[in-house]
Amino acid sequence: MSSRAFLTRVEEDWQVRRPDLDVSPMLHVLRLTRLGELIQARLDRLLATHGLNAAGWDLLLTLYRSAPPEGLRPGELLERCAVNGPATSNRIARLSAQGLITREVRAPDRRQAYVRLNPAGTQLVEVLLPEFLALETSLLNGLSAAGLTNLGRLSETLVHHLERHDTP
Repeated sequence: MSSRAFLTRVEEDWQVRRPDLDVSPMLHVLRLTRLGELIQARLDRLLATHGLNAAGWDLLLTLYRSAPPEGLRPGELLERCAVNGPATSNRIARLSAQGLITREVRAPDRRQAYVRLNPAGTQLVEVLLPEFLALETSLLNGLSAAGLTNLGRLSETLVHHLERHDTP
């Protein structure tokens, strides 16, 4: 069932069950959720063809764009990643096992490790990045330039609102 048909069905069901409720917020959030799922599924398919997931790709991109030649400490890396979470150590271990990054411990303080792309990781990013950006461009092709501007403005406003009102 298409998302449009699904959302129409949900709205109609609510009108029958509780016509007194304004369920438009639910429908807006469902649209955003469906949109995110559809986009992520397409990105995940591309990344999987290269043995990656979104979190690993994000870490590689972060090292590519942000790391000095000696690399970044894991805490610095976490601060710069778009995909945050407690699994940074697992991401580092997985990408290291794939031969894409190097984790180097510096003496005398063995707790201070640096993570950096190695040549294979750099090559993968440089090969995959144009394909990834082309896919992202195609995902947005349904919007005009003005639509993209509006999407950017509206999503930025909503993200800012949610971050300001995020309470633990």
